[in-house]
Amino acid sequence: MRLLVLPGDGIGPEIMAATLEVLDSVSARFALGLKFVHDMVGHASLARHGTTVREELIDEAKRCAGIVLGPTATFEFKDPSKGEVNPSMFFRKRLDLYANIRPNRTFPNLPNKLGPFDLVIARENTEGFYADRNMEAGGGEILVTPDVAISLRRITRQCSERIADAAFRLAMARRKRVTIVHKANVLKVTDGLFIESCRRVAANYPEVIVDDELIDAMVAHIVRRPSRFDVIVTSNMYGDILSDLTAELAGSLGLGASINSGTDYGMAQASHGSAPDIAGKDIANPFSLVLSAGLLLGWLGQRHGSRRLLDAARAIETGVEAAIATGETTRDLGGALGTGAVGHSLARRIAEAVPA
Repeated sequence: MRLLVLPGDGIGPEIMAATLEVLDSVSARFALGLKFVHDMVGHASLARHGTTVREELIDEAKRCAGIVLGPTATFEFKDPSKGEVNPSMFFRKRLDLYANIRPNRTFPNLPNKLGPFDLVIARENTEGFYADRNMEAGGGEILVTPDVAISLRRITRQCSERIADAAFRLAMARRKRVTIVHKANVLKVTDGLFIESCRRVAANYPEVIVDDELIDAMVAHIVRRPSRFDVIVTSNMYGDILSDLTAELAGSLGLGASINSGTDYGMAQASHGSAPDIAGKDIANPFSLVLSAGLLLGWLGQRHGSRRLLDAARAIETGVEAAIATGETTRDLGGALGTGAVGHSLARRIAEAVPA
C-alpha cells in the first residue's frame, strides 16, 4: 500500500519526518506493508520545477492509496500564472475531495478550561467563499476598481447534500446528533439552499437528532459548552474557522487532525499552517499531522474492510493520548521534547504496545 508523501513548507519537513516514523511503526506492528512515494510541493517545487505543485502529481496520487500532505505557505502563493498554486486546493479540487472531516476532542491530563468534549466538524471542501475552488475557470474574486473588490460564493445542492450525507453517516457511528451551521438569516439564498439540502438528507436518518445554529451564535455556544455538540456540518469557510477554534479549545491547534476525502481518494493534512517562524527549531508539535495520518488509515480501513488498518488508526490515537498523559510532548502541550524526539517516542510506544 503506497502513500504519496509531500512534506511542504516551513515546519512541514520536520513534522512529516515524525509522522513517517510513526507510520513505519504501525506498518510493522500491523503488517500493513506501507510504502512511501516521496515528492515535493510548495517552495521547494517552485524552485525546482517553476510551480508549487506539478500536474503529474495527480496521476501519482491516483496510483497511490492516499496522500499525506504537510503544511504549505499558502498565503505566499499569490499568482497562479507564475506557478504559485495552493497545493491543498489543487488536490481537493482535482480529486474531488469534498469532505474535510476534522475531529477535535479533549485529552485526559491536558489542561482544559471547558471540560471534556468530543466533536467532529464535517466541512464542505470544494466550494463556498473559497475563491480558488468555486469557478470552472478563473478566480472567484474580482477587483472592479482599485477601491472595489467583489468575492463570489457558490453553494450547490449536490455539494451540500453529499457533505450532509457524510455528516449523518458519521453521526450514526457516534452519538446520533447533527448540528447544521449557517447564516441563512442574512445569506438567505445560498445558506438557505445549504440548510434545505441538509434537512432533505436528514430525512434519510430518522434516528439522528438534528438542530441548526447561526454561525455567530455557534461560536458563542462552543466556547460556552462544546460538550453539547456531536457532529457539526457546515460550509467551507465556517468549517475552517470552527475547526481551528475547537482544536485550540481542546488544548492546541497542534492537535487538530484533518482528512480530505471523496468517493475515490483521501488525503491526510495537518489543519494548521507552515509556521515559518519556528521552522528548523525542532519545537513544532507533529501530532496534528500524525493524527491526520491516522484518520487516513482509518478511512482506508473502512474503504477496504481492513481490520488491520482500523486497528493501526486506533493505535495512533491511543498512542498520542498516552504520550500526552505521560508528558512526552512538545512545549505547547506542556512537555519538553523536540519534534523529532516526540516522533521517536510515539513510534517506540506503538511498537512496544501489547498487541491488540
